[in-house]
Amino acid sequence: MAPSFFEPPSDEEYSEPDEQGYSDAGEEEDDDEQQEQEEASVKPSRPPQQSPWDFGSYSETVAKEHAHRNTTSVDDKITKARQQLAVPLPDPDDASSSGSESDKQEDYKPEDEEDDGGSNAVENKPFFASSDGTSFHANSFMELNLSRPLLRACEKLGYAKPTPIQAACIPLALSGRDLCGSAITGSGKTAAFALPTLERLLFRPKRVPAIRVLILTPARELAVQVHSMIEKLAQFTDIRCCLVVGGLSLKVQEAALRSMPDIVVATPGRIVDHLRNSMSVDLDDLAVLILDEADRLLEVGFSAEIRELLRVCPKRRQTMLFSATMTEEVDELVKLSLTKPLRLSADPSAKRPVTLTEEVVRIRRMRELNQEAVLLALCTKTFKQRVIIFSGTKQAAHRLKILFGLAGLKAAELHGNLTQVQRLDGLDIIGVETVINYACPRDLTSYVHRVGRTARAGKVGCAVTLVTDTDRSLLKAIAKRAGSKLRSRIVAEQSITKWSQIIEQMEDQVDTILREESEETALRRAEMEATKVENLIAHRDEIYSRPKRTWIVTEKEKKEVVKASKASGERGKHSGHEVISAEQAEDLKMKEKRKRERERNLPRKKRRNLEAAREMLEDEKENRKSEGNGATKEKTGVKLVDLGYRRAKAVKAVNKAMDTGKIVKKDNKKSNRLPQKTQSRTDEMQDLFQSDMSLGKQNRKTGGIGKKKSKNSFKSKSRYKRR
Repeated sequence: MAPSFFEPPSDEEYSEPDEQGYSDAGEEEDDDEQQEQEEASVKPSRPPQQSPWDFGSYSETVAKEHAHRNTTSVDDKITKARQQLAVPLPDPDDASSSGSESDKQEDYKPEDEEDDGGSNAVENKPFFASSDGTSFHANSFMELNLSRPLLRACEKLGYAKPTPIQAACIPLALSGRDLCGSAITGSGKTAAFALPTLERLLFRPKRVPAIRVLILTPARELAVQVHSMIEKLAQFTDIRCCLVVGGLSLKVQEAALRSMPDIVVATPGRIVDHLRNSMSVDLDDLAVLILDEADRLLEVGFSAEIRELLRVCPKRRQTMLFSATMTEEVDELVKLSLTKPLRLSADPSAKRPVTLTEEVVRIRRMRELNQEAVLLALCTKTFKQRVIIFSGTKQAAHRLKILFGLAGLKAAELHGNLTQVQRLDGLDIIGVETVINYACPRDLTSYVHRVGRTARAGKVGCAVTLVTDTDRSLLKAIAKRAGSKLRSRIVAEQSITKWSQIIEQMEDQVDTILREESEETALRRAEMEATKVENLIAHRDEIYSRPKRTWIVTEKEKKEVVKASKASGERGKHSGHEVISAEQAEDLKMKEKRKRERERNLPRKKRRNLEAAREMLEDEKENRKSEGNGATKEKTGVKLVDLGYRRAKAVKAVNKAMDTGKIVKKDNKKSNRLPQKTQSRTDEMQDLFQSDMSLGKQNRKTGGIGKKKSKNSFKSKSRYKRR
């Protein structure tokens, strides 16, 4: 049932036209229709579509920030360094300069066709309500019972037909049901939860301002996108939205939260900080909680913050959870936060967009050093615009930015080492045509999120992954996901060689730029410390009179958690039980399987030799373990049966030698020599083997004459086994 947080529509609420002249009264509707017809007759052409994202209004420009901090941008450093290059670089727009040899494409052929038989997570179906009768198709947004201000905003943004996830979610969300939505990345999940939320807020009690909707995202940039989208969809309404993320002013956000906006788009850490440390900020009147990209929320370590928010939020609320992938952790969160939810999965049979082309570029062993050259060859010959490149580290992303700038390619970087102003300035993701995985993602979930930046909303896109020999498990998963549509691209060797030489020439300029940046960073840090000291001296009483900011865990608990994690890590290293990913565990499993199959096909003699060698290694490990525990050398952990067998063999060898006359029995006189050290099992077995070989040679020479059977002879284990 829908919670009764919103009042039913009344004539008073909709009789007042908004700023743009919209009204739902009958007479004014006729006037609006007549005015629209007149405007249509005067202006037959459609207005240009509005972009859903506008990042320029969130902070100051990068130029102002550099002027304020007395620093220069990396682009200025690159321009200065390019002038010092001894050899002119090729023009990236000139196709002939990138080499005459073209890249080759072919169908990907996996090396082994073994099926890992992955295990699918078992769903607890009784937990979810039945979603029978849910329609994933709608011809227009008018069929979804949305109000005119929202329909006008959709038309302004160019949204003509709802996507399957939008057609399924909007009617159910309007009824107040808890939803768990899963769809491919780029299928319009943001509008799927934003439109019904805005529709319900149109009927809110306006005389009582309160925070009624909270939207949580895993990253600041995603929160900015969602906030911008909601601002565009609500541009013809009086609904107010607030952005609460890290990197922006705490005081500004605190003032915005005190004004009680209708919608708050936030990252979990910053909103928890405000709830605990900002005055007059609470979620007592919250009606809707939305978790966007829930799998990423849990993956980046926000589980504790989300549990705290679930504890603070009212129990009687509507909760909607959206995710591109449904993992076990997401299922646990669903059971913790949702009540009788409906699970909606748009396009369940298609795990990938139909318009997405997936390619792999194999980087063979000993060729990893040419990976940057391969990337530059791809970006100068084939993928020249609207490309996103995912690197493994922040340092690698910054180096690629410098290399691309020195090569004359226009590029921007986006990573955690940048300021929030720089991160928002580089955030331009509209119309991405190609995604290149320069560093292979850790798992298939990360791969799905990365390639989802392209081929969005039915547009054509391409995803290229550079795969080394250490990434075979992920390559196998990608091939299984893409099926026969996976292509293998072979980059021309001529282009790789040329760019390798160019990168080698640019190394001095790269080092110069990095050195200048480190000097500016050190100077900036020193200035910040000096300013901090000056503020402490000038405003000491005011600073120390402020209440100390608190968190969901105390400093002592933080230290205990860090100490426990370090101790568990050390124990894992010493015990040999290191934490590995599922792909690595699967690789180890397959290696053991192949190893057992190879041993099974060996001849019986070699197989027995391997088993004997393994037994000797195990015995030596046990001996070392017992010696390390302080045991005496006499008790080396050898079984009594093995010890008796060894001594019997030694007695047998001595008797044989005496019978053949090889050794003469000496009187049992006490020797003054010190007792020799006990031989290890390996040395003893070698001595026995040599004595048996010498006896065999002597018997062959004498023809077996004089061989007597000793009463104390002992038959070996092998004879009993053969019988």
